[in-house]
Amino acid sequence: MRKTFTIILVALVLLGGSFLAYTQQNEEDAKFQKTLNEYLDSLWKFYPTAATLAGYHKYDNKLEDLSSKNIERQYETLGKFNQEFVAKVDQTKLSPQVLDDYLTIVDALDLEVIKHENLLPWEYDPLFYNNILANCVQSLLTKDFAPLDKRATNAAERLKNIPKLIKQAKENLKTPPQIHTEVAINQFGEILNFYKTELPQILDQIPAGAKKKFNNELPKVISALEDYQNFLQNELLPRSTGNFRLQEAHRRLLRVKLQNNLTLEELVARAKADYNNLRREMFLVCIPFFKIMNPPFNIEQPPTNLTEEQIRQTVINHVFNNIKSEHVQAEEFSTALKNEAERIKTFLQEKEIISLPEKSINFAEAPFPYLGVKFLTLSIPGAYETTEEFTLSIAPMFTDLAEEDAQTLLEEYNNYFLPFYVTRNIYPGLFIPTCTAYQQASLVQKLYPNQPLLQGWPLFVEEMLVYNGFGNYDLRLRLNQLKYKLKAVIDFLLEFNIHEGGMTKDQAISYMMRGGFQSKIEAERNWNRIALMPGDAVYTYVGYQEFLDLEKQYRQTAGSAYSRKEFLEKVLSFGPLHLRQLKKKLFLN
Repeated sequence: MRKTFTIILVALVLLGGSFLAYTQQNEEDAKFQKTLNEYLDSLWKFYPTAATLAGYHKYDNKLEDLSSKNIERQYETLGKFNQEFVAKVDQTKLSPQVLDDYLTIVDALDLEVIKHENLLPWEYDPLFYNNILANCVQSLLTKDFAPLDKRATNAAERLKNIPKLIKQAKENLKTPPQIHTEVAINQFGEILNFYKTELPQILDQIPAGAKKKFNNELPKVISALEDYQNFLQNELLPRSTGNFRLQEAHRRLLRVKLQNNLTLEELVARAKADYNNLRREMFLVCIPFFKIMNPPFNIEQPPTNLTEEQIRQTVINHVFNNIKSEHVQAEEFSTALKNEAERIKTFLQEKEIISLPEKSINFAEAPFPYLGVKFLTLSIPGAYETTEEFTLSIAPMFTDLAEEDAQTLLEEYNNYFLPFYVTRNIYPGLFIPTCTAYQQASLVQKLYPNQPLLQGWPLFVEEMLVYNGFGNYDLRLRLNQLKYKLKAVIDFLLEFNIHEGGMTKDQAISYMMRGGFQSKIEAERNWNRIALMPGDAVYTYVGYQEFLDLEKQYRQTAGSAYSRKEFLEKVLSFGPLHLRQLKKKLFLN
């Protein structure tokens, strides 16, 4: 009897301890959630246009206030919440799921601090204002999340404050980098066209009361926008002498954006090795083609005055020059992207390479033509939205090009390169990993998804296409797949050489053309992306390398039961977690 009583007593003590731990966990989770809600609300109050796009509609009638006083106030607010998250929330008492959100939001908050301390977009990036002006009214009138009269009333309130925002932009902008101002000028004509041409057409559909408010304010807004366009061209551009290179702030930015397991030093070493290995493999793939393509020399007895590197360069370029003529025409390009996406989807289904979601990707024309950064944009549901619609907007890619440059770009995206461009950027692209991971994602993960995970995942699938016989093992496809993989390596290395080093535009373009076999027009566009979007160029390679390491460990754990398909699905099953958190989850058991 005494023994039974002792067992019961021990059990009660253990249960009591578990209950106490559970209660403390719930209390700490609630404390974090309260702080999180307050922080996000303060963030959306500062960025009301971004809030609308995210599906948070409390500030739909507000426009960004970028006065120096309000910017300073927001910086102080960030400091307050940083203290609350770090000092007042005990992360050791949080439940595992809430801990994931905690670690993510602390990094996200740090990214906001970096904006205030290092990036200062309101002072050095006119594209920051372009983004607000392009979306503040359009997002309210074109997204059907509330009755039209309510959305129109809010849009009219924002419209009224646009001249004030433009005045703040003119006061704030100092000496931005030249490339930022040039691209902003290039974009601005389309933004102005929306207010002059497209908005009046939309107004015909809205209630009379709201329409009257628009009609009263629109002439003043258009006048302010025209004045701002003149300011960009004639005042800001001449003084755009700033340095776009982040230098010492670059590593800090990458730390909060990547949250990777591998050190940057290890990744750089791998990238340098991959650069040589991929070019060597491309050379080997090219040899049989080179022999039958009217070769300039005998590959078995190459000229003695050529180095091994020169021979390799000549052979690869010769093969590319002989297959580049097989491409679609400019007017067929968008259709070709859609058709290729369907072809890849069918192949993935037939070979059962990965599980495909039931949802489909929608295709749409982008509201603006290609304007210097990206011509493909995947619009995903806002973090607060219940809709599950994924739309890929395709901007006209050749509108800003001379005929010769357009032809060169079409040859770059030839029939053997296009499938892998589509695989990485369209289908499965970001669509499948985002769609799949978001099914398990919390609000915080939707707001701040792990980009290396989402962008590295398609590179894995890209290789699986080749290994499973896509295109009947045509080596011309393999050659272009290797070229596109090489681009991810080069992008990664350029990110550091450009933002932390002193590599010039001419040096970078030469490196992309010579080392990566890219056309000049493609290399110039890629330079723009790396200069304007720091961090973006490293996502694919970092994510892919982390995948390789995770797969190696997962394969060792699974043994003979290992399945790459199962591995890829397992990785996404935890949601778009940061890499360090993902690794812990994946090998928890």
